Amino acid sequence: MTLQLYYTPVACSMVPYINLTEAQADFEVMPINFSKGEHMSPEYLRLNPKHRVPVLMIDGEPLTENVAINLWIARAFPQAKLLPIDPKQEIKAISLMAWCASGIHPALTPNALPKRFCDAPDSEESVKQCAQKLLAEHFGIADTLLAGREWFFDHYTAPDAYFFWTFLRALRFDVKYLDLSKFLNCHAHLNRMKQRASVQKLLAFEKRIQEAFAKAA
Repeated sequence: MTLQLYYTPVACSMVPYINLTEAQADFEVMPINFSKGEHMSPEYLRLNPKHRVPVLMIDGEPLTENVAINLWIARAFPQAKLLPIDPKQEIKAISLMAWCASGIHPALTPNALPKRFCDAPDSEESVKQCAQKLLAEHFGIADTLLAGREWFFDHYTAPDAYFFWTFLRALRFDVKYLDLSKFLNCHAHLNRMKQRASVQKLLAFEKRIQEAFAKAA
C-alpha cells in the first residue's frame, strides 16, 4: 500500500499525520505551501478541487475530508485501536470527529481569516469576537466531557488527535475575547497529547517545514 499525505503546517492536516504515526503506517508527506498558492495549482486541484488539506492518496486515489481520512486510517490499521471496539462507542467517536470538523473548526477559521466571513469596513474584530463566543461554548462542552478522564474514551482514539489540533490552534491565536486558561481539562488533555511520540514527531516536522517555507519565501 502506498500512502501520501498532503500537508500544510498549522492546518488540520496535522490530525491524520498524528494518527498515521500512531498506526505505524508507512506514509510520505507532501508539503503544500499555501503562501505560494500551491493549493490552487492545476496539479493540486486535480487531486482536490476544494483546494484544501488534508488529502490522503491511497494507492494513487485521493481521499479528502478529515473525518473520512481518519476513519479510513482506523479501519485500515485496526491494531492501532484508533476507534473504540464497541459499535456504540465507535459511532460516538465518529460523532466527536464530526463535531471537531463541523462545529469547532468553523469557529476557528474566522480568527485567521475574518474577511472571508465579512468584508464590511472595520468588521474584523466583530467577526473574531463572535467566533470566540462559539469557541467558548465548544471548549466548555469538551472540558466537561474530559472531566476525570485522560482521553475521550477508555484509551487514546482518533478524536483525541482532532480535538488536540482544535485546542492547539485556538491557543495560537490572539484570542482576546476568550479566556482559554479556564478550560483546565482541555489543557491537561493537550499536555498529555504533547507527551505522545506521535505528537512530538509531528511538532518537530512542523517546525522543519515552516523553516523551509520561510527560506523559500
